Amino acid sequence: MADKKVIFVAFAIEDETQRDFLKGQSLHSRAPYEFVDMSVKDAYDSGWKEKVRTRIKRSDGVIVLVSKNSKASAGQKWEIACAKEEKKKIRGIWAYTTTEPSWTA
Repeated sequence: MADKKVIFVAFAIEDETQRDFLKGQSLHSRAPYEFVDMSVKDAYDSGWKEKVRTRIKRSDGVIVLVSKNSKASAGQKWEIACAKEEKKKIRGIWAYTTTEPSWTA
């Protein structure tokens, strides 16, 4: 099989469980991709933005988990801005099937 694609996942920390479900998809032995992220709990480390930028640069694209928590997530907003600066392909997906955010971007 060809090399796996690396996908960075940007998410609000409140949606960590949904991120875990998404990352679980890459555990299948035939999955042609792997997911990476930089959890917000590391955001207060002085080198957090550098580490995130490095991971995004190494990624083939970015998936944004969109939820009602996204608007208030400074870390997720920064990750999206960084991905845009690095000219990465970005795909947003709803984090939950039962509700949609009450705001529009």
